[in-house]
Amino acid sequence: MLILGIESSCDETAAALVEDGRKVLSNVVASQIETHRNFGGVVPELASREHIRNIGYVVRKAFDDAGKSYDDIHGIAVTQGPGLIGSLLVGLSFAKAMAFSNNKPLVPVNHIEGHIYSAFIEHPDIEYPFLALVVSGGHTSLIFSQEPGQYKSIGRARDDAAGEALDKLSKFLGLGYPGGPVIDRLANEGDPGRFAFSIPKISDGSLDFSFSGFKTAALRHIRESGIKPRRSGGRVSRVILDLVTSYQKAIVDTLISQTKKAERRLHPRCILLVGGVACNSHLRKAFKYTFEEKRKSRQDAVPVPVYYPSPAYTTDNAAMIAVAGTHQFDQNLSLDRELNAYAGLRLC
Repeated sequence: MLILGIESSCDETAAALVEDGRKVLSNVVASQIETHRNFGGVVPELASREHIRNIGYVVRKAFDDAGKSYDDIHGIAVTQGPGLIGSLLVGLSFAKAMAFSNNKPLVPVNHIEGHIYSAFIEHPDIEYPFLALVVSGGHTSLIFSQEPGQYKSIGRARDDAAGEALDKLSKFLGLGYPGGPVIDRLANEGDPGRFAFSIPKISDGSLDFSFSGFKTAALRHIRESGIKPRRSGGRVSRVILDLVTSYQKAIVDTLISQTKKAERRLHPRCILLVGGVACNSHLRKAFKYTFEEKRKSRQDAVPVPVYYPSPAYTTDNAAMIAVAGTHQFDQNLSLDRELNAYAGLRLC
């Protein structure tokens, strides 16, 4: 079964061809980083225009890279939400038109489910039940799944998402956009103990996340220490290196803490770390150490395998949408001409 995936939920226009939900024949992504860099974040109107400009090209290139034609596919999977409504509509409208003109069934996919299935691309034998931490610029969620297609949300961000918190500090300090990769790189050089950040305690005992307090604490440190933003092209000062390293460590520690609580309550067979922030090298190492390596050295603890995608499948891409769509595919599907996009679409 050959599925075309189309993804346009935010600022990447992507198309991919995936065979049998496992073999990625092509995975094309047109990034908009340069378009939004000067604004320090995604501008929805500009994102929509860029999607319109790029969508035809990335789909054609996906077919060219795979050496396939439109007649070869069995169906199309497209992101329905959540995301920026204008961006979503570009991908969904293109997919509907293509499905109609080529008489192919169309499968709507939840973007969050796509991220969960990104881990299956390189690890197809992941066992259920699993616990997934979906962490990106727009989402931070803990999701428990006992069997394919069934999900339970057990924790979410009550304010800023983790990736958003990283981007905001980077913007305050003049470090560039997107901020997450910049901070991840700089954190190799700083002192994580120089600045204190308190991990928030959720009073109701839930597994939710809160990151806005870190931003407030960082602004206080910036003010009290007299930290000046880096000038364009200038050297990053020692105090900035120490601040971003301490800040990132606090965010990673929070993600680890809530995931540990969820793992103790639910006893999953494995843990998935997915979403754009799952590219963060410190977060990956911390998860592997906490749930696998540290427990292997203790007789009273059982290691829990941690799976995460390669960077190409961690950030927004269409291969994950095609894989998720394959698992929903039914030969009796037909095109729903009333299919619409939903910015706040929920997975569970």
